[in-house]
Amino acid sequence: MATKDSSSAADTAGTKLFTRAEVAERNSNTETWIIIHNKVYNVTAFLNEHPGGEEVLLEQAGKDATEAFEDVGHSTDARNMMKPYKVGKLVEADRTQDEKKNKEWSNDGSSGDNSSGSWRSWLIPVALGVLATLVYRYFINAH
Repeated sequence: MATKDSSSAADTAGTKLFTRAEVAERNSNTETWIIIHNKVYNVTAFLNEHPGGEEVLLEQAGKDATEAFEDVGHSTDARNMMKPYKVGKLVEADRTQDEKKNKEWSNDGSSGDNSSGSWRSWLIPVALGVLATLVYRYFINAH
């Protein structure tokens, strides 16, 4: 088992590489690391700043939080706020299929599979507005 002071390696670009086991060791409020899209983030300093509360981050501490992160539909601004907290990437063997298929969300906010939460920030409210209008018109015309 790796110690907390060691990292697995560095890739050719000099990015530090970590195993899932190494990230899993950092799962407390004194050291909180998470994985999002095969990238490793040390969010310890962000715990008190997180708009959703520190509990949300602590619940994901030491784990892959990609699904939870995307389910919330974080904005482009939120994604840009993550950059300073990035400490590295997962080693190739521990990466999920997203990156292996080259569909990973990139640091510039773009995504190969268009999974960015930014489109959801306007699509869901528009869809709800259309639905509400249709229901309203149905009840007005029915009576």
